[in-house]
Amino acid sequence: MKKWLMMVAALAISVGAFAAEGWMTDFEKAKSVAKEEGKYMLMDFSGSDWCGWCIKLDKEVFQKPAFKKYAADNLVLMLVDFPKDKSNQSEEVIKQNEKLSKEFSVRGFPTVYVLTPDGRVIGNTGYEKGGAEAYVELLKSIIAESKAKK
Repeated sequence: MKKWLMMVAALAISVGAFAAEGWMTDFEKAKSVAKEEGKYMLMDFSGSDWCGWCIKLDKEVFQKPAFKKYAADNLVLMLVDFPKDKSNQSEEVIKQNEKLSKEFSVRGFPTVYVLTPDGRVIGNTGYEKGGAEAYVELLKSIIAESKAKK
């Protein structure tokens, strides 16, 4: 039993860079993966356990199969979370998130940025009505507009 608990704890620690399925919490690692894989990065600045619009965006968009499929093929997902309960965040992540919030001039939650594979901001949004399919179309249009400007 003790071995099993130690294995579960080790697994939880090794998965620590991911907040939820597919979401990274280490910005430098996410940037590196985006560049390496040639994918755009979606950064979600959230108050995951207290912000009603953030919770709604997660339930109506990020948890839906249409978004998950699009994201798996096209995006690196980065969660920059500001929960009331910070017990699951390391000091490094808390400091990183504060720095990113200032760097990206975040004024409210949710704020979602789209970055090119080389780290350039090409658009931002927040909660949008219409569900996952409409949100994917919005992201596609932000990316297409960026590509058209090249």
